[in-house]
Amino acid sequence: MRFDRVYIEISNICNLQCSFCPEVDRDKKIMSASDLDLILPQVKPLASQVCLHLMGEPLAHPKFKQVLEVCDRHEVPVNLTTNGVFISKYAQDLLLFKSLRQINFSLQSYQDNFPDRSIEEYLTMVWDFVVELMQHRPEVYINFRLWNIDVKNNNEEIFTFLENKTGKKIKRQIEVGGIKSKKIINRFYLNFDTRFEWPDINGKDLGDCGTCYGIVRQIGILADATVVPCCLDKEGQAPLGNCLENSLDTILDTELVKQMDNGFKTGKLIHPLCQRCTYIERFKRKVLA
Repeated sequence: MRFDRVYIEISNICNLQCSFCPEVDRDKKIMSASDLDLILPQVKPLASQVCLHLMGEPLAHPKFKQVLEVCDRHEVPVNLTTNGVFISKYAQDLLLFKSLRQINFSLQSYQDNFPDRSIEEYLTMVWDFVVELMQHRPEVYINFRLWNIDVKNNNEEIFTFLENKTGKKIKRQIEVGGIKSKKIINRFYLNFDTRFEWPDINGKDLGDCGTCYGIVRQIGILADATVVPCCLDKEGQAPLGNCLENSLDTILDTELVKQMDNGFKTGKLIHPLCQRCTYIERFKRKVLA
């Protein structure tokens, strides 16, 4: 395997609009199940797991059940991230989705879009699915994703809800910086992270010193099959090729990819988008080391 993860954006359309997730400037696009059927055989030998998102909400895909069937047919391990609003609609399909290895719920999405609504009904809907999944598919990892800034105000209702459901006390103090995880029960975790800025090729040039997991441990494939170096290239500003026009192996063997790969491994940022990405600051200590 070359990559820990390959992000496949089955749709760049979302049913919500969160303050921490900017709108997509690209044309709205839904990847067909037939295109996914052509892409997965290229990805499978290269990826430990496939993440069915980059931008957009996977469960908003109009043929989501067909997407699951394609993944099952190719037997690719799937990591699914969702805001959970449509979880009841696809609960039974997901319980039978044998390729599912991990499901992540971005709980802050609901609060961000519906600040005046009670979150309990939404949490109950998600929790009911989680309980069924833990009972019938105990091997699947489940993550509730939360921002860990201003924890008390943003997360208190969620903490209280989970404490009532699980009977476990959740420590409120969360160390800020990097991704932190708290095991709640079995393979069910709380994951915390800090907000970040999405890179823009028109942003401020921050220099060419740095490293990243892009190209080295992950790549992304947008809904139109454009291959990008990482999951933060939401507009395809660092296109490497299109895997419906050229094979993924061919794309990954291009000179640009080789230069970017070697650059990340030696602490040099090659692409202009990478030179304008503040997320790379998180890996600065790896370069200094």
